[in-house]
Amino acid sequence: MTTLNEAASAESALTTLRRGLRLSPEFRAGLAGTLLLALVATAGRVVVPIAVQQTIDKGLGGPGGPDIGFIRTAVLACAAAVAVTALSAYAVNVRLYKTTESGLATLRTKAFRHVHDLSVLTQSSERRGALVSRVTGDVDQISQFMQWGGLLIIMSTGQLLVASVLMAVYSWPLALLVWATFLPLAFALRRFQRLLSAAYTRVRERMGDLLAAVSESVVGASVIRAYAAEERTARRVDAAVEEHRRAQTRAQGLVALTFPSSELVAAVATAGVVVAGTLLGVAGDLTAGELVAFLFLVTLFVSPMQTATEVLNEAQNAIAGWRRVLGVLDTAPDVADPGEKGRTLPRGPIEVRFENVAFAYPVDGSDGSGATGPLVLRDVNVEIAPRSRVAVVGETGSGKTTFAKLLTRLMDPTSGRVLVDGVPLQQVRFSSLRERIVMVPQDGFLFDATLGDNIRYGRPDATDEEVLLALTELGLADWVEGLPRGLDTPVGQRGESLSAGERQLVALARAYIADPDLLVLDEATSAVDPATEVRIQRALDGVTRGRTAVSIAHRLSTAEAADEVLVFDKGRIVQRGPHAELVAVPGVYADLYASWIAQRRI
Repeated sequence: MTTLNEAASAESALTTLRRGLRLSPEFRAGLAGTLLLALVATAGRVVVPIAVQQTIDKGLGGPGGPDIGFIRTAVLACAAAVAVTALSAYAVNVRLYKTTESGLATLRTKAFRHVHDLSVLTQSSERRGALVSRVTGDVDQISQFMQWGGLLIIMSTGQLLVASVLMAVYSWPLALLVWATFLPLAFALRRFQRLLSAAYTRVRERMGDLLAAVSESVVGASVIRAYAAEERTARRVDAAVEEHRRAQTRAQGLVALTFPSSELVAAVATAGVVVAGTLLGVAGDLTAGELVAFLFLVTLFVSPMQTATEVLNEAQNAIAGWRRVLGVLDTAPDVADPGEKGRTLPRGPIEVRFENVAFAYPVDGSDGSGATGPLVLRDVNVEIAPRSRVAVVGETGSGKTTFAKLLTRLMDPTSGRVLVDGVPLQQVRFSSLRERIVMVPQDGFLFDATLGDNIRYGRPDATDEEVLLALTELGLADWVEGLPRGLDTPVGQRGESLSAGERQLVALARAYIADPDLLVLDEATSAVDPATEVRIQRALDGVTRGRTAVSIAHRLSTAEAADEVLVFDKGRIVQRGPHAELVAVPGVYADLYASWIAQRRI
């Protein structure tokens, strides 16, 4: 099994950023125009220092005294430049928001679709809340950085370059002094980035744990109340909150160390410029206007350096989120769709064949070893004829449900192969496979929609009349008529407005209207009462007529009506044949049947 590991965390921040940008080409759309506007917005910021220098040296200190006309012209030109700067900055902001939202929408869509394509085993290796956090919270963190941090990076980089060039024009010795003062901080920030990367990766992981704990406590609220486990659940959620708080506090503590450092370096640089600039002025190498303008430029230079600490904070948080999203996208599906290279099977009754099939569930694959546990299915060789009705029985844990998942290709065998109409399942396109083979699972998951919408889920174009006809054929029309709003009755989240038996009825109706060629029923009547079971058994005669049907049977009334019974014990098929033959000879099936009859008499 492939797990959603953190292999991407070993990558450098720059590599992660590059991979993320490649996944969303929208980020690069209109980038040249955005950079040009950013250059205009940045260049406009140095107009004020230049205007100040010109005003002091020429407007106020000219040979003929103060020149009011020159000062007025300088002020108006400065105001115009500031206005252009503001408009350019606004345009950069808007363009950046549009491109980042478009790119992140693509990233979120890819991540969701990939999570959906992962196998049942891979999805079960990570809690649902943690998976949701990768598609939502982690991408939101990337969004915040790309829009806020991205703007700061573009503007600050431009501002830093323009300020550096102008400082060198005014006084290259003072420019070298400023750079020399900030150089150690730049090297320190690069080393510090590694610590922040690890800290924020842990923050994103703890956020996933927190969402998982909260979502499970909300979804399982009825079970929690039934067992009076509120206090235990609260402690678990509190522990997740505390772990997230600790991780976030540690990361913020590391960030807090950078602010005093940048403030201290900025103060030293400013003091150095004042002292050295005064000396240069006394020596006649620097005018008063140039010194004042240089101090303005130092402020413009220092501001991006101080901003870098904030950007570094958000960048590491975003990169940690990006690594988690890439961790999802890098996880190859265990059960892959052959796509265009796959085969499409024609409609008609299906023949199934298992050839030397064995299966073992993987153990924790976090170490990448791909180790598996003991075999839960072994040496399974069986043929299921077209239009036959087969019941699969056995004790709990004997391999029945695993057999059904292999048959529907929710999982692939560890060894051997499963063939449908002579074609290995791995070669059949998912679109064809899901159309021809439908499985009704034990839990019968329902979506937060109406009853009719849930029934037509496997065939969205079905009309209400067709749905009602299907329910009538299943003998469920009277049940639907007894509901408050018939087909328009809301079922609630996960179908919680219906009983467990009613949810199973909806799942059966959904499978029936999808009209598959092979119907796999995994304990389809396990959640219904005896009266409903009789109704369902009658309906199933119609559902399975003319098509191949495999029923994972807990109640052996299903086996009584089957053409053939497959008896599993400890992962092997130990008996097979009609019910009447199997029950007449000593063996596993006779024992199971006797036990079932005894339970019915109680």
